[in-house]
Parts: sequence; C-alpha cells; structure tokens
Amino acid sequence: MLINECNNILSMNRVIKFLMISDILFFTSFGLIEPILAIFFKDDLVGGTILMAGLASTIYLLVKCIIQLPFSKYVDSHNYQTRLKWLLIGSFLVSVVPFIYIFAKDIYVIFFAQVIYGIGSGLAYPTWLGLWSTHLDKRKESFEWSLYSTLAGLGTAATAAIGAALSEFAGFKFTFIFVGILSFIGCLALLELDRRKNKIELILEMI
Repeated sequence: MLINECNNILSMNRVIKFLMISDILFFTSFGLIEPILAIFFKDDLVGGTILMAGLASTIYLLVKCIIQLPFSKYVDSHNYQTRLKWLLIGSFLVSVVPFIYIFAKDIYVIFFAQVIYGIGSGLAYPTWLGLWSTHLDKRKESFEWSLYSTLAGLGTAATAAIGAALSEFAGFKFTFIFVGILSFIGCLALLELDRRKNKIELILEMI
C-alpha cells in the first residue's frame, strides 16, 4: 500500500507537484503567525485592540472576495502563460505582507498590509485553483486533492505551536522575517511551472 502511494506521488505531473509545494509553503508559513497576530496587534501597535485585530481580518476577507470573483472570469479567458504570470504576481504580493508587519508601528499600517494581502490572495487563489483543476491527473483527482489537503492541514497544525514558540523566544520580528522568507520560497517554486523560460524572464514578466 505504501509503495503504491509513493508511486502515485512520484507519477504526478510537474504542474500539480509545484502548485502543491508552493501552496503548502504558504499555508505553513502563515500558519506560523495566525495564532499570534491578535496579540501582536494588541500589545505592539499604536491603536491596536482585539476589535482592531478582528477588523484587520475583515478587511483582508472583503478585499479578497471583491477581487477574486470578477478576476476568476478574466483568467478563465486567458492562456496558461497569462495565468502563471498572475499567479506569480498574486503570490509575490502575499509574500510581502509579513515584511510590512515588521515595520508596522500603527494599526493603520496593518490595515494597508491586509489590503495588499487581500489583493494578492484575490489574484492568486482563483488562478491557482484554475491551474490545479485543469492539470489534475485523470483517475487520480480524489487522491491528489486528498494529498494536498492532508499535507496542508498537517503543515498548518505543526506550525501553529512553532509560531507561538518562535514569537515568545525570538520575538515577533524574527517570526515575521521567517514567514516572509518561507512564503517567498513558495513563490519561487512557482517559477518551476514553466521550464521553457528561465527564472529571470518569468520575473521580468511580473514587472
């Protein structure tokens, strides 16, 4: 059984593999800070309260929801290269957010970061889903979805405790830097989705 499962993983197409690797890195990295954000907002920011922490989450979700539905119709009408470009742009914006947290002294800087987070997620999420859905291996759809869900869930569960420990013993700034680096690596993994172009060309297309 275990050998068969390993063979199934190894036989997945490269698009599915790197989409999964990238998203798990994002899930894992942001799982590090989700348990501590409300404490950071309340204790380390001017104007930060539990209410403001909730408002920050609301801003992110509203911006994401406003963008992702109309944008999903846009990417559906474009080719693979255009989808990949927007996925890179959205993922890059998300990976910038922890670095904004580092320099935040006021809750309104956090609100700005949440807007960036919402825009990035609104661009990346529907594009990721579209690419994932169109590249699932035939007769392995349930396995690949389940593998993704399992790995993402395990990564998030493991990092919740680790993130709390990091912030307590190393501080919020170190934790945010670590999260930013990890999510940026997840962004770089997406560059492997197109082997026909080198990494510099793909990065230049984002600008």
